[in-house]
Amino acid sequence: MKSKMLFREYIWLVNTIWKARKISFADINRMWVRTAMSDGNEMARSTFNRHKDAIEDIFGIIIKCDINDDYKYYIQNSRALHEDSVQKWMLSTLSVSNVISESMSLQDRILLESVNTDDDYFDLLIEAMKKGVRVSIVYRKYEGAPKTYLFAPYCIKLFKRRWYVLGQFERKAEGDERPTRRKGLPKGYIEYFRMFSFDRIQEIELTDMKFEIDPEFSAEDYFQDYYGAMVIDRVKRERVVIRSFGKERFYLNDLPLHETQTIVGRGDDYVDFSVTLRPTLDFCSHLLSRSSQIKVLQPQWLADQIKQMHIDAVNRYK
Repeated sequence: MKSKMLFREYIWLVNTIWKARKISFADINRMWVRTAMSDGNEMARSTFNRHKDAIEDIFGIIIKCDINDDYKYYIQNSRALHEDSVQKWMLSTLSVSNVISESMSLQDRILLESVNTDDDYFDLLIEAMKKGVRVSIVYRKYEGAPKTYLFAPYCIKLFKRRWYVLGQFERKAEGDERPTRRKGLPKGYIEYFRMFSFDRIQEIELTDMKFEIDPEFSAEDYFQDYYGAMVIDRVKRERVVIRSFGKERFYLNDLPLHETQTIVGRGDDYVDFSVTLRPTLDFCSHLLSRSSQIKVLQPQWLADQIKQMHIDAVNRYK
């Protein structure tokens, strides 16, 4: 069987089990025979087992059988399919790709967003992360001359059509600064991080300088307090309450701003949402982009800041 067809079957099987939460092999087959892929034939148990093993090997998604619940199948590591996971992104991308590839006659009626990236940079950074070596880059901000940075690539993040790399730096503590205490970091040193956008990297080179990633580092945990790709330690984590008006209340309900978002109040034409994060500039810019559809209720300093940003925007039209 061609690889393309196999991938379609893998994706269908994962999506079917994931949506059902738990499902018997008989029910899987009842759904399978209704698909065009089956040609009306049931899936053999041996084929199912091969697919199950291949899915674990390729996607890292583990399908298990619960013998205590009528031998129903389920995704054991369901966390692997949460909204921002690599597995979820891969499955979604491949699912859409499969649908589009079978509908090439409609290609002029399917519009996609481009992702601003450089495949060479992506490959080199992935290689550096695998080998555990630092990279040297020439990086240019929107203003100023290019600078060279040497860092350990800790993780890669996609946000709003841009790829970013999180770089880990080390330097000696100075004055009253408290050194970072963790295994593998030289005594008396401070560890800090910076984000770099792929589209502003001008040159990149792998070095032979080895590094050991902090065994307690979790990319998911590192970014959980942030809205996007802007990470600033001095911005404190706090509760933000936003009032949304009109259709915006439905948009925010369908596409939450953050994983901590909850509904804390509602009225005839509004809904109040609460999120707990570090309100960095990219978060403020997003709130500003929603214009008259939202109002920050708390904290007061953030409400004042968004208000002033609106005033500054209006003054540009004078």
